[in-house]
Parts: sequence; C-alpha cells; structure tokens
Amino acid sequence: MTTPPRTRTATTLLAATLATLAAACTADPRDRTPPATTAAVPAPPEKPPIDGLPGMPPVLDPEDVYAADRPGNLSPAVKDFPSRVYVPNSEADTVTVIDPKTYEIVDTIPVGRQPQHVVPSWDLKTLWVNNNRGHTLTPIDPRTGKAGKPVDVHDPYNLYFTPNGRHAVVMASLDRELVFRDPHTMKPVKTEPVSCYGVNHADFSLDGRYFIVSCEFSGELLKVDTEKMKVVAQQKLPFEGAMPQDVKISPDGKRFYVADMMADGMWVLDGDTFDEPTLLPTGKGCHGLYVSRDSREMYVSNRGEGTVSVFDFTRNKLTRKWRLPDGGSPDMGGVSADGKVLWLSGRYDDEVYAIDTRTGAQLARIPVGSAPHGLAVYPQPGRYSLGHTGIFR
Repeated sequence: MTTPPRTRTATTLLAATLATLAAACTADPRDRTPPATTAAVPAPPEKPPIDGLPGMPPVLDPEDVYAADRPGNLSPAVKDFPSRVYVPNSEADTVTVIDPKTYEIVDTIPVGRQPQHVVPSWDLKTLWVNNNRGHTLTPIDPRTGKAGKPVDVHDPYNLYFTPNGRHAVVMASLDRELVFRDPHTMKPVKTEPVSCYGVNHADFSLDGRYFIVSCEFSGELLKVDTEKMKVVAQQKLPFEGAMPQDVKISPDGKRFYVADMMADGMWVLDGDTFDEPTLLPTGKGCHGLYVSRDSREMYVSNRGEGTVSVFDFTRNKLTRKWRLPDGGSPDMGGVSADGKVLWLSGRYDDEVYAIDTRTGAQLARIPVGSAPHGLAVYPQPGRYSLGHTGIFR
C-alpha cells in the first residue's frame, strides 16, 4: 500500500524536528552563540587611596578633608557630652562656660595664668586649657565640665595633635620651639628649635605627612615633617610687617590659607610645593578661619574692623561680609555642631558673639571675662581632633 503524499510530508517534518531537538540537547553548550546583549556601563574608576601618615585613620574622601564634619555627625565618644562654649579669658585666668541654647553663662572655671586656647584632645575625651604664662595645661572633662589637676608644660601658647594621635605638638611661642609630647601625659618626646619668632597656629596636609606653621612676630611660615618631627622648609612672607595668624587647609587639600592681621587678608599657597603665597584681602585685622559644615565656605574674622568675611571655596572668591551691629573685635572660635551658628570671642571687648551662618545676623552678644581668646565650641562632628580650638577630621 502506498502512503499518501500529504502523510509522507508530515512524517518527514516530524522526523526533522525530532532530530533538531536531539542535536540541541546533546550539543556542547560552549559551542552555542550567546544571545546579543546591551554593553555594560563601565564602573567609574576608583579613587586611589591616600598614602597617609602611618597610623592615621584613613582619609574618608580625597576631595574633602572635612568629610567627617557634617552637621550632627558626632563620634560615639562625645554623644553624651552637653553642648557648651568654653571661653578662655586671658587676663582673668578663668574659663567662662556658656550654654549655646540659652546664651547663658552656666559656669566660671578658675585655671592657670593667661589661658590662651581651649583645645580638644585627639581622642575627643579631654579639653586642654593652654595656660601660657602659668606654664600648665588644665584638663577639663567635657562630660562633667569639671577641671582636673594641671599638668606642667612650659610656654603652651597653642596645642595641636598629629593626625595619627601619637604626639601632641605644643607651640612654645616665646621659647621658639615646637615641642612634641605624649598626647596623654604631655611628657616631652622631642623638641624642635625654630629660628622664627612667635610660632602660634598650624594645620596639616591631606595625607597628614606635613603641617604648615605661622610665626606671628617675624612674619614667616614653616613647613614641618610630621613623622620626622622636623622643620623642612621656611619662608618669609612678602609683606613688610606681616603678622600671620590662623592656618586652614582647603577641602580638596590643594591650598593653605593663612590669616594675616597686618596684611589685612589671607595668604594662599600650595603646601606641597611651599611656593610664594599670594594675598587675598579680607578686612582689617584678619585673624581666624573657620570652615562651614558643608565644606563650601570659610568664615574669616576681621578683628580690626568688627566684621566677618565669607569665602567661597568653589568660586575662589569672597562673597559676603557681615558687620557686627555695634562693632567689636571678633577673634577665635568655632562653628556649632549643626553648622548654624559661628561663635567668636571679642578679644578687646570682653564679650562673645553668636552669629547666624545663613544670614550673618548677630544672635547674641555675651559679656565674659577680660581678654577672651581661643574659645572652643564642644562637642563638634568629626572622628578625631588636630587641636587648636577645634580642627576635626
């Protein structure tokens, strides 16, 4: 019997289909051509890690040294500390303690002769009062507000801490020395004599491997190798009668700013090359430098004219100037933990100013002791302190 053509065609097609399926099941999957896909978007290149000073906590953001200082970003070590403003009164030998919420004085602490600055320790647990002519450091427990037993330290005009926390650095202004000490006992480790006069303020590079120091009375700058504890460069500022004061690094770590009380502005220089700086005029008696919580601006106190200039880092220019309504002598201080208030001592007016960082309006003017100087707002955001009235990273 002959099979009909239509049936033969169907049978042939079925056999071909089964053969194809069998071949697909037995074929080596490696021989298959993968389906077409959309090309993957390449991942952004990773930023190379900063080769920091040995023992230093890692840099959080290579483009912002102040990345840890965002509003309210308090370390667990300070979270239960009451918010206070500590004001050293240089000619009253006291520290005035202010509640920043009420603007009221809550305590007055007797300390040694001529307190100049209140300095947070590297581990954030202690506030050190620099009794310059008393040759002592008075520790204050910021949890209780109580002062401890003074520690003998000669000529402690100002105090800093290396980024790895291994050493305190005393700015012995009249002794003409940088004294590296144990950060807890304050026992001397190494003394580095300097040839300039009046070492007083400093700030550290992004990688922590060096710091720039201002010499107030001879108009000079020093560059110091942190690990070697040694001055490696020195230069005279190009202004007759220069009187450099506070020092701050830019958020990207590329520039240092140095306030100059006699040149009435900030010197700007590259710390790596330590080249000749240029002057940016701000106002008479330029003195203190304080970075905003978002790292975008810096507040510059002009002590000789009762103003605060606002410098924009991204635009590289001064954008505003705030004038205290009744004059004054804004000097040293700090920014509140939430970034909304700038606190400054009134050096020649025996008062403290609270200034709104959004509008420049004066929020409070508080009478304190004689010759208030380097006040500390505490606690503040950050993982550790580099010293002065509060440089946090």
